[in-house]
Amino acid sequence: MSRTLYIANKNYSSWSLRPWLLMRALGVPFEEVLLRFDDEPTWAAFRARFPSGKVPALIADGRPVWESIAIVEHLAETVPGVWPADPGARAWARSAAAEMHAGFATLRQRCGMNVGIRVRLHEVPPALQKDVDRIDALWAEGLSRFGGPYLAGERFTAVDAMFAPVVFRVQTYGLALSAAPAAWVARMLEEPGMREWSAAALAEPFRDLGHDAECREFGVWTADLRAGVEQGGR
Repeated sequence: MSRTLYIANKNYSSWSLRPWLLMRALGVPFEEVLLRFDDEPTWAAFRARFPSGKVPALIADGRPVWESIAIVEHLAETVPGVWPADPGARAWARSAAAEMHAGFATLRQRCGMNVGIRVRLHEVPPALQKDVDRIDALWAEGLSRFGGPYLAGERFTAVDAMFAPVVFRVQTYGLALSAAPAAWVARMLEEPGMREWSAAALAEPFRDLGHDAECREFGVWTADLRAGVEQGGR
C-alpha cells in the first residue's frame, strides 16, 4: 500500500506528530510531505484535496484520510499492533486516545508545542493544573493496570503516539508529574522516532512568529535550542 503523510513544521505541529510517530514506531513505510506554515501556494493546493485545510492528512492508495484519530483507525484496519491485543487494554487505550483528541483545552492554549525552547511559566492557573493532574492520573492508571513500560502494556501503541505531543510540552514547560508518568516521559523522549522528530524540529530554520508569541505570553523563555534565524508566519 502506498501512503503519503502531509504534516506541518515539526517544531510546532503537535497534530502532525501523532500519526508520523505511530507509523515510524510500527515500521510502516510512508512518504512525508512537509507544508511550511508560511507557504500559501502549497497550502492552497493542499486545501483543494483536503477542504478542512488541516494537517495531518494521509493519502493511502489514493484515498484521503484526515484527522489524527481517523488516520490511526485507518491504519488499524491493515497494520498489526496499532492498538493493544488485550481487549481491556485496547478499550482503555482507545478511550484515553479519544480523551486526548477532544480535551485538555487549557493545556493546548497555554502550553503550545514548541520543541526547541524551554519556558518557565508565569503561573500554573487552576484550569491548567486540572489538565495536568488528569493527564498524570490517566498515565499512572495505564502504567499500573497494564504493567508498562508503555501506557497500555509492553508495546508502543496508538495511545502512546496520541500523547506524544504532551511529552514535548512537559519537556518545554517543566510540567510536574508523579514518578511513573515522569519515567514514561523520559522513556518516550528516548524513542527513536521522538529523537528523529526532535532533531528535525531543532534543525528547522523557520520561525512562526504567532506560535512563538503565544509561548512568550505565558512564560519566560529560558533557552532556545533551535538552529537558524529565518522568520515567517501567517
